[in-house]
Amino acid sequence: MESSVLVTKDLNAWYGENHVLHDISMSFPHNHVIAVMGPSGCGKSTFIRCLNRIHELTPGARTEGTVLLDNQNIYSMAAIKLRRKVGMVFQKPNPFPTMSIYDNVLAGYKLNNIKLDSQERDQIVHDALIGAGLWKEVKDSLHQKGTFLSGGQQQRLCIARTIAMRPEVLLLDEPTSALDPISAGKIEDLIVELKKQYTIIVVTHNMQQAARVSDKTAFFYLGELTEYGKTDKIFTDPENSKTQSYITGRFS
Repeated sequence: MESSVLVTKDLNAWYGENHVLHDISMSFPHNHVIAVMGPSGCGKSTFIRCLNRIHELTPGARTEGTVLLDNQNIYSMAAIKLRRKVGMVFQKPNPFPTMSIYDNVLAGYKLNNIKLDSQERDQIVHDALIGAGLWKEVKDSLHQKGTFLSGGQQQRLCIARTIAMRPEVLLLDEPTSALDPISAGKIEDLIVELKKQYTIIVVTHNMQQAARVSDKTAFFYLGELTEYGKTDKIFTDPENSKTQSYITGRFS
């Protein structure tokens, strides 16, 4: 039986009076890519924002239920510590505009007030950029601003910034939706490579992308988890008629 790094039990979420997630219970195995799909407004992004408690930063937002990371309730952890373990990359690349590439990679350490010597900093930057597939492209321009990079490179820099903290889980919220097909392909290849070290949860509207990169797929509809299982089964023989309708394009 596969072990899980992250588990949700009866997770509910609200924005004010708007009840956007209803009793979501899922488990996320180690070293798997899990795609989260569904129509716009179905709660996909809210769900992953709950997994590292970014959801609660929105005024009026709240959650009920249980989320376990390594069998520890995330709501009993300091949020800043949790976000080191469960890192997030957003839809639009967001390197810090005043920082160099080098400093962007190390931003999490500065935020957490973790002291490093110069050799440690150099090694972390090197390893994170290697891990994000960006080292060869930027190794001679580490002290230039990250905003000078292309969109796809900026997104890989954001991934490098996240994995520099050595998390256990990566949350990717539509990480390729703002990118051209070639840049998106590089991110997809990177996702497949990174799952050797991390559990990756990726929100995507791109069904072909989900089929290419994920081991398991979850389908959300109107704030509920409609179906969750192995990706090939979800795409070829879904059990729920709503999943079938979405996959065949009868609603979006």
